[in-house]
Amino acid sequence: MSLETLLVILLIGGVAGWLAALLVRGAGLGILGNIVVGILGAFLASWLLPRLGVPALAGGIGGAILHAFIGAAILLVLIGLIRRL
Repeated sequence: MSLETLLVILLIGGVAGWLAALLVRGAGLGILGNIVVGILGAFLASWLLPRLGVPALAGGIGGAILHAFIGAAILLVLIGLIRRL
């Protein structure tokens, strides 16, 4: 993996995690936490959405951010539910 690829993954993860933290109030984990949640959310969405029958929503960086955002929002909701227990 090249340095450029790693930077793009971190950027997409950061944007997706930040957007998801705005949507799911009170579940933000800070800048680094949001980046990690965004990256994990991208993996979650790429695994979960095809199994639910949802086709690729868009291509390019916009589609990658959208997929990561959906996965990050799902993760933040789950984290919020676990925190309440």
